[in-house]
Amino acid sequence: MGILVRWVGRWPEWSGYAAAAWSLGYGLLGFFWSMGGDGFPFEPIDMAHVSGSVLEGSRTEIVAPIMAVCGALGTLAGLAMARGAGNGRGAKALVLFGWSMAVVLALVVPDYFLLALVAFAPLLLVFAFTGVPGPQDGLGDIVYWHRTNLVIMFVGGLLWAAATLSYQRKARKCCPHCGRGGGPGARPSRAASRRWGEWAVVVACLAPLPYEVTRIAWYLGYPLGITDDFLRMMRDTPGMLEVGLGAAVASALGGVLTHGLVRRWGEIYPRWIWWKAGRPVPPALAVVPASVVSVVLVPAGMMNLRMEVSRDMWALNAPGILYLVWGVALGAATIAYHLRRRGTCRRCGRGTTIVREAVRVAGPPAA
Repeated sequence: MGILVRWVGRWPEWSGYAAAAWSLGYGLLGFFWSMGGDGFPFEPIDMAHVSGSVLEGSRTEIVAPIMAVCGALGTLAGLAMARGAGNGRGAKALVLFGWSMAVVLALVVPDYFLLALVAFAPLLLVFAFTGVPGPQDGLGDIVYWHRTNLVIMFVGGLLWAAATLSYQRKARKCCPHCGRGGGPGARPSRAASRRWGEWAVVVACLAPLPYEVTRIAWYLGYPLGITDDFLRMMRDTPGMLEVGLGAAVASALGGVLTHGLVRRWGEIYPRWIWWKAGRPVPPALAVVPASVVSVVLVPAGMMNLRMEVSRDMWALNAPGILYLVWGVALGAATIAYHLRRRGTCRRCGRGTTIVREAVRVAGPPAA
């Protein structure tokens, strides 16, 4: 585990090569599909296995060659970033290309499946082999190629985000690990980070409320935003209402945890966690899960935004549009928390130690 942690900690060194390798592999797949190869992941299939991707149902002869070209360009750009090549306009072009790849692959192309994977990962085996909710033909009926491909593209987007961020920081003469420069105004104050972080937390907690209210109402038997027939169908499908209720409860609990990004107990363990009471909360314990959730919320919101909202069935996907707002707000709150809690960079030595400052600002353990 220690080796893995150290390897991940050196991400500015290998992310460019990783993005280039991913681009090469996917570019070769694009070329294969362009030549008539089987397995194009967006070709039309039966409705039971259709994804919600913006590329779903697209034409192979158009999209596959674009994939091949982008893969070739990405291979060259990733290698250039890894080696620190380019300056002036060349560097700006690499940064623009890199962020475009990251946004398209991680936020635009995927659908809700990434969010479902994060929220229901422990239950996937139950869904696959128990028939709850509805009949399933094993795990392959849930994690099939059209969906697996979206995960692969999402991973590529994350690699491109890491590679581009590292390259951009190096181009600005900043530390590629923490992003700090040499000037005194290189980072916002703790007070400023807390102020806009609090507003972001408020938005992040309010955005999922329509989803939570509608799903709880359905479980209690009220067809809020749907027809009576649709509610009856959900009642007749084993586990469907329970899954919605579970998602609503998980969302509400996530809102409670989101408050920790701007509360004392999010920095210092409270008294009710007696075995750690009074100790600083490791920043990564909040930053990593909050970052993952914020990123996977955005493509789910984009998918719902593309879907038609009908007057008598608006609750099916209208609340999901707010996932986009939720993801952006949660991401902003997480960044504010990170900026407030980060300590001295182990690579460049900039910054101040957070432990004493966190204890001084937060005071004694929360009750």
